[in-house]
Amino acid sequence: MIEDRRQSHAEIDAIIARAIAGDQVGYAELYDRYAAALYRLCYSLLMNEQDAEDILQESFLYAFKNLHRFDSGKASLKTWLYTIAVSRCRNTYRRKQFFTVDISQWLGLELKAPPAEAPEAALMRRDAEESISRALLDLSPRLREAIVLRYGQGMTYREISEVMGCPQKTAESRVRLGHQRLKQSLQPVGAGLLEELLRVR
Repeated sequence: MIEDRRQSHAEIDAIIARAIAGDQVGYAELYDRYAAALYRLCYSLLMNEQDAEDILQESFLYAFKNLHRFDSGKASLKTWLYTIAVSRCRNTYRRKQFFTVDISQWLGLELKAPPAEAPEAALMRRDAEESISRALLDLSPRLREAIVLRYGQGMTYREISEVMGCPQKTAESRVRLGHQRLKQSLQPVGAGLLEELLRVR
Protein backbone atom coordinates (compact mmCIF):
# COMPACT_ATOMS: atom_id res chain seq x y z
CA MET A 1 0.00 0.00 0.00
CA ILE A 2 2.75 2.46 0.96
CA GLU A 3 4.73 1.43 -2.10
CA ASP A 4 1.66 2.00 -4.30
CA ARG A 5 1.25 5.46 -2.78
CA ARG A 6 4.88 6.28 -3.47
CA GLN A 7 4.53 5.17 -7.09
CA SER A 8 1.38 7.27 -7.43
CA HIS A 9 3.13 10.35 -5.98
CA ALA A 10 6.10 9.81 -8.28
CA GLU A 11 3.75 9.50 -11.24
CA ILE A 12 1.95 12.75 -10.34
CA ASP A 13 5.26 14.55 -9.84
CA ALA A 14 6.37 13.41 -13.30
CA ILE A 15 3.16 14.68 -14.89
CA ILE A 16 3.50 18.01 -13.07
CA ALA A 17 7.09 18.37 -14.28
CA ARG A 18 5.97 17.77 -17.85
CA ALA A 19 3.16 20.29 -17.55
CA ILE A 20 5.46 22.97 -16.10
CA ALA A 21 7.83 22.31 -18.99
CA GLY A 22 5.01 23.18 -21.39
CA ASP A 23 3.48 19.79 -22.16
CA GLN A 24 -0.25 20.47 -22.65
CA VAL A 25 -0.99 16.76 -22.41
CA GLY A 26 0.33 16.90 -18.85
CA TYR A 27 -2.24 19.55 -17.93
CA ALA A 28 -4.98 17.47 -19.55
CA GLU A 29 -3.91 14.39 -17.59
CA LEU A 30 -4.06 16.29 -14.30
CA TYR A 31 -7.50 17.67 -15.15
CA ASP A 32 -8.84 14.26 -16.12
CA ARG A 33 -7.45 12.72 -12.94
CA TYR A 34 -8.94 15.22 -10.46
CA ALA A 35 -11.85 17.05 -12.14
CA ALA A 36 -14.63 14.63 -11.19
CA ALA A 37 -13.75 14.54 -7.49
CA LEU A 38 -13.20 18.30 -7.38
CA TYR A 39 -16.56 18.93 -9.03
CA ARG A 40 -18.29 16.69 -6.49
CA LEU A 41 -16.63 18.60 -3.67
CA CYS A 42 -17.72 21.95 -5.11
CA TYR A 43 -21.25 20.74 -5.70
CA SER A 44 -21.45 19.33 -2.16
CA LEU A 45 -20.59 22.75 -0.75
CA LEU A 46 -22.48 24.97 -3.21
CA MET A 47 -25.41 22.71 -4.14
CA ASN A 48 -25.68 24.38 -7.54
CA GLU A 49 -24.42 22.80 -10.76
CA GLN A 50 -23.45 26.03 -12.52
CA ASP A 51 -21.65 27.43 -9.46
CA ALA A 52 -19.81 24.14 -8.99
CA GLU A 53 -18.72 24.11 -12.63
CA ASP A 54 -17.56 27.75 -12.40
CA ILE A 55 -15.52 27.09 -9.26
CA LEU A 56 -14.08 23.92 -10.80
CA GLN A 57 -12.80 25.88 -13.81
CA GLU A 58 -11.54 28.78 -11.67
CA SER A 59 -9.70 26.37 -9.38
CA PHE A 60 -7.93 24.59 -12.21
CA LEU A 61 -7.10 27.88 -13.91
CA TYR A 62 -5.47 29.16 -10.73
CA ALA A 63 -3.74 25.83 -10.05
CA PHE A 64 -2.28 25.57 -13.53
CA LYS A 65 -1.04 29.16 -13.45
CA ASN A 66 0.63 28.48 -10.12
CA LEU A 67 1.69 24.87 -10.64
CA HIS A 68 5.34 25.86 -10.29
CA ARG A 69 4.57 26.89 -6.69
CA PHE A 70 3.17 23.50 -5.71
CA ASP A 71 5.40 21.70 -3.20
CA SER A 72 4.76 17.95 -3.03
CA GLY A 73 6.80 17.85 0.16
CA LYS A 74 4.12 19.87 1.97
CA ALA A 75 0.89 18.40 0.61
CA SER A 76 -0.47 16.06 -2.03
CA LEU A 77 -1.73 17.62 -5.26
CA LYS A 78 -5.27 16.50 -4.34
CA THR A 79 -5.11 18.33 -1.01
CA TRP A 80 -3.66 21.43 -2.69
CA LEU A 81 -6.46 21.45 -5.30
CA TYR A 82 -9.12 20.92 -2.62
CA THR A 83 -7.70 23.85 -0.62
CA ILE A 84 -7.95 26.10 -3.67
CA ALA A 85 -11.51 24.96 -4.41
CA VAL A 86 -12.77 25.26 -0.83
CA SER A 87 -11.39 28.80 -0.61
CA ARG A 88 -13.35 29.78 -3.72
CA CYS A 89 -16.47 27.97 -2.55
CA ARG A 90 -16.39 29.97 0.68
CA ASN A 91 -16.53 33.22 -1.26
CA THR A 92 -19.52 31.93 -3.22
CA TYR A 93 -21.67 30.28 -0.56
CA ARG A 94 -21.40 33.25 1.78
CA ARG A 95 -23.53 35.11 -0.77
CA LYS A 96 -25.95 32.28 -1.51
CA GLN A 97 -29.17 31.13 0.07
CA PHE A 98 -29.34 27.36 0.07
CA PHE A 99 -32.35 25.24 -0.63
CA THR A 100 -33.07 21.71 0.54
CA VAL A 101 -31.55 19.14 -1.78
CA ASP A 102 -31.43 15.39 -1.88
CA ILE A 103 -28.97 13.91 0.61
CA SER A 104 -27.52 11.73 -2.15
CA GLN A 105 -26.64 14.83 -4.19
CA TRP A 106 -25.29 16.67 -1.17
CA LEU A 107 -22.83 13.99 -0.14
CA GLY A 108 -22.40 12.42 -3.55
CA LEU A 109 -23.87 9.15 -2.33
CA GLU A 110 -26.10 6.67 -4.09
CA LEU A 111 -29.04 5.73 -1.92
CA LYS A 112 -30.73 2.65 -3.34
CA ALA A 113 -34.07 1.51 -2.03
CA PRO A 114 -34.57 -2.20 -1.28
CA PRO A 115 -35.91 -4.04 -4.37
CA ALA A 116 -39.27 -4.85 -2.77
CA GLU A 117 -39.69 -1.78 -0.59
CA ALA A 118 -43.33 -1.14 0.35
CA PRO A 119 -44.80 2.29 -0.51
CA GLU A 120 -45.11 3.18 3.20
CA ALA A 121 -41.46 2.28 3.84
CA ALA A 122 -40.36 4.25 0.78
CA LEU A 123 -42.25 7.30 2.05
CA MET A 124 -40.68 7.01 5.50
CA ARG A 125 -37.20 6.67 3.98
CA ARG A 126 -37.82 9.72 1.78
CA ASP A 127 -39.00 11.74 4.79
CA ALA A 128 -35.91 10.70 6.76
CA GLU A 129 -33.60 11.71 3.90
CA GLU A 130 -35.29 15.10 3.61
CA SER A 131 -34.91 15.59 7.36
CA ILE A 132 -31.19 14.88 7.06
CA SER A 133 -30.89 17.31 4.14
CA ARG A 134 -32.54 20.08 6.17
CA ALA A 135 -30.31 19.32 9.15
CA LEU A 136 -27.20 19.50 6.96
CA LEU A 137 -28.25 22.86 5.58
CA ASP A 138 -28.66 24.17 9.14
CA LEU A 139 -24.98 23.52 9.91
CA SER A 140 -22.55 26.43 9.84
CA PRO A 141 -20.34 26.63 6.72
CA ARG A 142 -17.28 25.33 8.58
CA LEU A 143 -19.13 22.33 10.01
CA ARG A 144 -20.66 21.61 6.58
CA GLU A 145 -17.18 21.66 5.04
CA ALA A 146 -15.85 19.27 7.66
CA ILE A 147 -18.74 16.84 7.19
CA VAL A 148 -18.46 16.94 3.38
CA LEU A 149 -14.70 16.42 3.39
CA ARG A 150 -14.87 13.58 5.92
CA TYR A 151 -17.96 11.67 4.82
CA GLY A 152 -18.49 12.88 1.26
CA GLN A 153 -14.82 12.82 0.20
CA GLY A 154 -13.46 10.25 2.67
CA MET A 155 -10.52 12.46 3.66
CA THR A 156 -8.39 11.88 6.74
CA TYR A 157 -8.40 14.40 9.56
CA ARG A 158 -4.91 15.49 8.56
CA GLU A 159 -6.05 16.15 5.00
CA ILE A 160 -9.13 17.99 6.26
CA SER A 161 -6.96 20.20 8.46
CA GLU A 162 -4.77 21.07 5.47
CA VAL A 163 -7.73 21.86 3.22
CA MET A 164 -9.56 23.91 5.86
CA GLY A 165 -6.43 25.65 7.09
CA CYS A 166 -6.79 24.64 10.73
CA PRO A 167 -5.04 22.33 13.22
CA GLN A 168 -5.89 18.64 12.98
CA LYS A 169 -7.54 18.71 16.41
CA THR A 170 -9.80 21.50 15.17
CA ALA A 171 -10.73 19.44 12.11
CA GLU A 172 -11.57 16.48 14.34
CA SER A 173 -13.60 18.74 16.61
CA ARG A 174 -15.57 20.20 13.67
CA VAL A 175 -16.43 16.77 12.32
CA ARG A 176 -17.47 15.56 15.77
CA LEU A 177 -19.50 18.71 16.47
CA GLY A 178 -21.14 18.58 13.04
CA HIS A 179 -22.10 14.97 13.61
CA GLN A 180 -23.49 15.77 17.07
CA ARG A 181 -25.53 18.68 15.72
CA LEU A 182 -26.97 16.47 13.00
CA LYS A 183 -27.94 13.82 15.54
CA GLN A 184 -29.58 16.44 17.79
CA SER A 185 -31.54 17.86 14.86
CA LEU A 186 -32.73 14.43 13.80
CA GLN A 187 -33.74 12.89 17.13
CA PRO A 188 -35.67 10.68 17.09
CA VAL A 189 -36.53 10.64 13.35
CA GLY A 190 -33.79 9.77 10.88
CA ALA A 191 -30.95 9.25 13.33
CA GLY A 192 -30.55 5.60 12.34
CA LEU A 193 -30.36 6.53 8.68
CA LEU A 194 -27.80 9.20 9.51
CA GLU A 195 -25.51 6.61 11.08
CA GLU A 196 -25.96 4.40 8.02
CA LEU A 197 -25.11 7.23 5.61
CA LEU A 198 -22.28 8.98 7.40
CA ARG A 199 -19.63 6.33 7.04
CA VAL A 200 -16.30 7.11 5.45
CA ARG A 201 -16.31 5.32 2.13
